[in-house]
Amino acid sequence: MGSATTQALAASNAALHAASGIDLGVAGELFAAARALADAPALSGALADWGASAHARAKVVADVFAPLSSATRELLTTAVTQRWSNASDLVDAVEELAIRAAAAAEPAADVEGELFQFGRVVAGDPRLELALGSRLGEAGEKGRLVESLLASRVSAATTLIASSVIQRPRRRRVRELLARAERVVAAARDRRIARVTSAVPLSSAQTERLAKLLAAKYDSEVSVNTVIDPAVVGGVRVQIADDVIDASVSTRLNDLRQRLAG
Repeated sequence: MGSATTQALAASNAALHAASGIDLGVAGELFAAARALADAPALSGALADWGASAHARAKVVADVFAPLSSATRELLTTAVTQRWSNASDLVDAVEELAIRAAAAAEPAADVEGELFQFGRVVAGDPRLELALGSRLGEAGEKGRLVESLLASRVSAATTLIASSVIQRPRRRRVRELLARAERVVAAARDRRIARVTSAVPLSSAQTERLAKLLAAKYDSEVSVNTVIDPAVVGGVRVQIADDVIDASVSTRLNDLRQRLAG
């Protein structure tokens, strides 16, 4: 990510944070705008063109996205009047705004956890992953398939995010799209994501205690996502970004074998 894009993204996210009346309707419109920009390279290129004045780019937004709500148009105007490294970064930023808006619309929902669990479902079902990730098929149909799978099972915010991001894959696997959305939601809520691998499910008390310990260590709220893997034998393996805390029995046994072999 170029420095221009980093600053532009920060400004766009700040505008969303300061905005009022953000709901799932605005989030849905932002997702639709991101798809429209991705499908029209000439349009996204013009809106990311440093040579055009900010006023001219804002006028394009007003004309092209006139049917959208004023709240959505204001956010898009803020985004397009920034300096982006390239048009692709602008499109990705609008999608990120949509993800953040959806999460903001349902602050009490465990959106990160629900996205994580759906990603696990997709990863464990090759036929589903193929259906959602195939280059064949209409994007809208894939979105409707996700909606049917998640309806009434997760929050409306999670359903909207998951069904929207899979419609613009950008040569990424479905699980990667969901993982990115999960990270965006966590960042929007000033949280870190901990992937905890355990041989058996953790109790609610254990999960809460681990979250508190990690929060104290990283000076940040931590969302704990658990993966069950009997191969770890006992203990847990915790990964937060690039940090790994491995207290699993399998790792200790491997270390012991290596020392005995050496």
